Amino acid sequence: MAAMHSKNMQRGSLAKSVSCNASVFPCVTNKMYRTIPSPPLTAGSSFSASPLRIHRISKFATLEQRSSSVIVKASVGKPWKPKDCRLVLEDGSVWTGHSFGAKGTEIGEVVFNTSLTGYEEIMTDPSYKGQFVAFTCPHIGNVGINFEDGESAKCHLGAIIVRDLSLTVSNYRSRVTLDEYCKKENVIGIAGIDTRSLTKALRDTGCLVGVITTDSSKSVDELVKMAKGWTIVGKDLLSVVSCEEPYEWRTGTHAEWEFAPHAVNLASTMPPFHVVAYDFGIKYNILRRLASYGCRITVVPATYPAAEVLKMNPDGVFFSNGPGDPSAAPYAVENAKEILGKKPVFGICMGHQILGQAFGGKTFKLKFGHHGGNHPIRYNPTGRVEISAQNHNFAVDPATLPSGVEVTHVNLNDGTCAGMFYKEKKAMTIQYHPESSPGPHDADICFEQFMDMMKAERTPIPVS
Repeated sequence: MAAMHSKNMQRGSLAKSVSCNASVFPCVTNKMYRTIPSPPLTAGSSFSASPLRIHRISKFATLEQRSSSVIVKASVGKPWKPKDCRLVLEDGSVWTGHSFGAKGTEIGEVVFNTSLTGYEEIMTDPSYKGQFVAFTCPHIGNVGINFEDGESAKCHLGAIIVRDLSLTVSNYRSRVTLDEYCKKENVIGIAGIDTRSLTKALRDTGCLVGVITTDSSKSVDELVKMAKGWTIVGKDLLSVVSCEEPYEWRTGTHAEWEFAPHAVNLASTMPPFHVVAYDFGIKYNILRRLASYGCRITVVPATYPAAEVLKMNPDGVFFSNGPGDPSAAPYAVENAKEILGKKPVFGICMGHQILGQAFGGKTFKLKFGHHGGNHPIRYNPTGRVEISAQNHNFAVDPATLPSGVEVTHVNLNDGTCAGMFYKEKKAMTIQYHPESSPGPHDADICFEQFMDMMKAERTPIPVS
């Protein structure tokens, strides 16, 4: 009964409302005022500011008089930014959106990244050279850019694709907006794209080459032809993003951000290890983590001869992450072969793939790669599961590895090889990012394992 009474009350209210609307004039007591604000000012619109306009309407006016009395100033332009940018994929699909950052035309492989945070770190990761990154997180740009969280000195990806570009920046560390940063780095951005639909398309068909352009004169057929004529397969991008000369690195993780105090304690109990790091596109946070664990690092170019590395007599050699096709860098594989067995070595991502080839294995291209901060990895010796940050499009085929190589880590999403240990050659590798930035810190223990390998090989210092 109470429910029926409630519904009847609602019906009565609705009937009264309809009745009032049907004969509006009796509902107006004396005078009715209608306030019409000026249209909002937006980028690209041609609205001019004007004060509020208040129109007094007599209660005796006819409906026609009332309609004609509401005067709204017509705008010359639209109150929203027009879709002035296109993403055209090699399969012929076209995605239109709003441009930000630089203008022009770029070509690259389109991948999606599932990380919820860390777009600045992703954009400055050299491993994204030759690629466009579509962020599955819908809201990008809200914390701006701060110049401290970057993983290299510049932005390396070809373009960024977002659902919603934040109109405001809310972070005390921010120095410029994402739009301003992209303009400075000459990177094209496209917003307003249905990134969920785009991600589903990439998952179904695999990574696709795309062209992003703000040039309206280019036809779709022309852009599709450009996309079909380019591929990342066979591209050696290591030498493109690598340093040109060797340099030293000493800076560890800042105390404010240190998440593994035991690393600092470990470093204080022994002389520093000297590590030579091959720069295939090395991230700053890898160098910081090595330094935090007590290493002094000499970073060398991707093409640096192995003989020169061995002359330095380091405690260990590190092979870094990097972009492109690992099979397109035979010089890196040959250098790794010369070093294997002579010094402890550790490889991450591209370094994992280079060492896999040096072991005697082969690499293959994944359907849509692994890009994100939530990939589960099982460490086979103990069964421990780590949540990892990943960014790669190629993998090592375990069936091609020699019998002495142990597959220590497996990606639980697709069963691919995510880590190896070759005891005879004093080598360990992982196919993900233990340094995170962005991402979880579960795998930071890999740096400690590398320290243990170098410690075991270090010549004991005689006690006087």
